[in-house]
Amino acid sequence: MKFSESWLRSFVDPAAKGGDLSRLLTMAGLEVEEEESVAPAFDGVVVAEVLEVARHPDADRLNVCRVDTGDGSPRQIVCGAPNAAAGLKVPCALPGARLPGDFTIKIAKVRGVESSGMLCSARELGISDDASGLLALPADAPVGQNIRAYLDLDDCLRTLKLTPNRADCLSLTGIAREVSALTGAPAVYPAVAASPVSTGARRAIVLDAPQACPLYCGRVITDVDAKAPTPDWMKRRLERSGIRSISALVDITNYVMLEGGQPLHAFDNKKLDGAIHARLARAGEKIRLLNEQTLELDGDVLLIADDRRPVAVAGVMGGEDSGIGAETTEMFLESAFFAPRAVAGRARRHGFASDASHRFERGVDFGACRQALERASQLILEICGGKAGPLCEAQAALPARPPIRLRLPRVAKVLGIALDGARIAEIFVRLGLAFTRDGDDFIVTPPTYRFDIEIEEDLIEEIVRLHGYDEIPAPPPRARLLMRPQREETRPLWRVRQILADRGFQEVINFAFVEEAWETDFHANPAPIRLANPIASQMSVMRSTLIGGLIANVATNLKRQQNHIRLFETGRCFFRDPAGQPVKGFRQPWKLAALAYGGALPEQWGAPARAVDFYDIKGELELLLAPFAARFEKTAHPALHPGRGARVLIDGNEIGFLGELHPRWAQKYNLPLAPALFELDLEALKKARLPRYAEVSRLPAAFRDLAIVVDRKLELQAILDGLASHRPGIVQDIRLFDIYTGKGIDQGKKSLAFRIVMQDTQRTLQDIEVDAAVQQLVEYLRQAFAAQLRA
Repeated sequence: MKFSESWLRSFVDPAAKGGDLSRLLTMAGLEVEEEESVAPAFDGVVVAEVLEVARHPDADRLNVCRVDTGDGSPRQIVCGAPNAAAGLKVPCALPGARLPGDFTIKIAKVRGVESSGMLCSARELGISDDASGLLALPADAPVGQNIRAYLDLDDCLRTLKLTPNRADCLSLTGIAREVSALTGAPAVYPAVAASPVSTGARRAIVLDAPQACPLYCGRVITDVDAKAPTPDWMKRRLERSGIRSISALVDITNYVMLEGGQPLHAFDNKKLDGAIHARLARAGEKIRLLNEQTLELDGDVLLIADDRRPVAVAGVMGGEDSGIGAETTEMFLESAFFAPRAVAGRARRHGFASDASHRFERGVDFGACRQALERASQLILEICGGKAGPLCEAQAALPARPPIRLRLPRVAKVLGIALDGARIAEIFVRLGLAFTRDGDDFIVTPPTYRFDIEIEEDLIEEIVRLHGYDEIPAPPPRARLLMRPQREETRPLWRVRQILADRGFQEVINFAFVEEAWETDFHANPAPIRLANPIASQMSVMRSTLIGGLIANVATNLKRQQNHIRLFETGRCFFRDPAGQPVKGFRQPWKLAALAYGGALPEQWGAPARAVDFYDIKGELELLLAPFAARFEKTAHPALHPGRGARVLIDGNEIGFLGELHPRWAQKYNLPLAPALFELDLEALKKARLPRYAEVSRLPAAFRDLAIVVDRKLELQAILDGLASHRPGIVQDIRLFDIYTGKGIDQGKKSLAFRIVMQDTQRTLQDIEVDAAVQQLVEYLRQAFAAQLRA
């Protein structure tokens, strides 16, 4: 809801100004989403009258004007506007005036002719983009008056972001009512009197669908002048509320809607045939609306029709063939109450919206229908002339407004503070809520414009809004706290996250509902869990892997010229499982995924640049799993490169996978390099190993290097596992430090070099013991893997 502050202050004029007024409305639940000035800052501009216009002696496109600025002596101003003419009243910037853009007006010569000021267009004042000519002012504009005061350019425009329950504030009357209640400033509303009836013209009204339309008011007005101009004050208020001026009759209906919240519609009475019916659409009916859109109507659409055909979609928009135009002389003015359920969704169904439907589907004050009709009739007779017929009305059962009981103990329990009856009574009076007392209780009857007040808690909300949320004390909580033990064999989640953050990874949080293509590409999931009501078409399924979100994050960062990317995420993934808990039929385990993209190291001079690879992410994973030693086995995964992927095992249990992204997906998702990534079960990461005492030897260790030649297809992990299970007692560690293929190695073979560390805690090892241990390992390798010592 956009409105002008000066229009609001014509109803209620509180002491609060500018930001204070915005904050007051926001804290009361009417959030001020935007605040802007009508015009930029400028000064020294007044209303002026052009007295004479003569051609410039040395320029074909310039005129020399004599201008009265109200200071007693006419000024000479050179002007190039095409619409400059004697008798025209326009804005004039006097010497010394400062215009938008920090432009100062000075006395200057233009092609040899002195010019003492500047006649201004709307664009030069920053009012609009119109630069086609001078801004023409009304003939009665007072010469010499400051243009900011005359055009009310110090006005402020505010846009409220209203919640759907506050339809009563979709009008200046509703906002003024709120401001008056909040500040105590008196509110004065336009006086509305019944229009004098000067013609007997009328039209019958029939309610064929009384539950959808329980109240319909109408009036015939004859001899109207549809070509009458809209007054400037009305145009200004409409435009500052975001509504374009069309014609006087249409502008008046829009003005009354903004002023009082009641949408109106005007029909050309000569285009109507017989009685007016409020009924539901019939099979096969169509209507062409004022927006030139033709609708095929469903049976649940409420229509306004005459005896022959539909003439409007009730509460949404009028029909084109019954609308008013410049030739209209006789009109039928409608003011009705349509039930919100009868209007809700009807416009959106056909891909458009209207100001009327926005209000009706939230609830319009059915107690103000007649008043709105009289207000519009009053303005039409004043601006367009005419003769008003009698007010015609058809009424059925209107919505009930049952009284609500408010108990003081309930107020204290919900708010946490005790308010006495006098304070609550004061708030209800300021809000205009009628009440009676029953002991300490209040019996409150909601007004017809407050559809959001239905239960006791709604009244409590009104009380705290007026009392002030800032007035509710916030005492520090008091409780007996128990320090729960943290078991050493469990690693808290924050520690897992901290390890990754210390390694330079940034945590991200992505939606759990993702694109269906991600499930197919990264998890080969042909039947993902679908959402019944997705927030967007591309987020229609629940994720079974975190990889898709991380890949999307990489793509986003690359678009922002970030090339060294390290990301991780913890979150639930979702799988079908008949025995799943806590939701039967589904399993929701926590996962952790991390991804590295770009250079292995940040750009620097100390090391050559290289892309991150499988071994970089494997090293990060091993640090994360420490002190557990993970086992890595080659695997095939739909998300990973066929030869650069492995599953991760701890104590024989698979906990996840790691590898480089498949080149096909890197190309599909526009990644110049393939990121390296892993995904693990979070529960496995939260396990920790209790510390155990082990004696540290003070004696020197013995080192031996062993190089063997084996079949190229033989997996390293099998050799390491075999050596670990057959190593002599003095062998403390066996590590691979070199792999070689090439000159000197037979085709289909590879050379593996191991460093063997031997040590005893009680004595210094002898060479004969060391050599015997190495020989034992060599014999095992020959027998188990047909290994040969490399010459």
